[in-house]
Amino acid sequence: MKKSEVLQLPSMPLQSPTFPRGPFRFFKRQYLIIGYRTDPDAIREALPEPLEPEGDEVSLQWLDLPDGEGFGAYSAAAQVIPCRFQGKSCNFITQMYVDNTSPLAGGREIWGYPMKHGLAKLDTASDTLTGTLRYAGVTTATGTMTYKHTALAEAVDRESALLGKTQVTLKIIPGVDGRPEIAQLIGIRFTDVQIIGAWTGQARLELHPSVNCTLADLPVRGVTSGLHMVTHMTLPYGELLHDYLA
Repeated sequence: MKKSEVLQLPSMPLQSPTFPRGPFRFFKRQYLIIGYRTDPDAIREALPEPLEPEGDEVSLQWLDLPDGEGFGAYSAAAQVIPCRFQGKSCNFITQMYVDNTSPLAGGREIWGYPMKHGLAKLDTASDTLTGTLRYAGVTTATGTMTYKHTALAEAVDRESALLGKTQVTLKIIPGVDGRPEIAQLIGIRFTDVQIIGAWTGQARLELHPSVNCTLADLPVRGVTSGLHMVTHMTLPYGELLHDYLA
């Protein structure tokens, strides 16, 4: 393979790239988002400088992604910390777990999403929307919400504002000598967002301590909100916000 052909590859391995070039369009992307209060000191510990805390609330999010261009079908769970960067409100993705190699590799290599392999599941059981996460054979998170109690007209503005926020990730990629070759804060904004349905309702959340899935390090001190939505959206490439090696 010639050098020019190598430089055209979207990802490794060269015989069968793990993911294609973006941007990536998602259809019927479903969320369960449970907001909760936690320990402010734990939030400060989990936020890399120069990000600044914004209150004492965080969220745990389950995602069911049945149709992602280039990535296929998968499920995910993410812990999200509202914060500020240069005075602007944003969301820091502190942990994320997925069950599919293609988005796991692409998420880490392109945008710096903090993805590890875990078994997240978002499902409707009778009259309850349920989210579970299993890591290393152990259930580390369980979330439940009433199913479609408060409909779109009352929830759409709140959901649109949430999806419009910049997501921030910490992208760290070591060089061959083990030292960081890339150490950056990356900003990501969804585009072409279409909200198919959005609902609010009562929710509950339980986190279990695990040494390699440390969601419980931001302990639940009280659930504040339950949000459920179904969307189409596009995940474009991100932008460099801060370079720790500059």
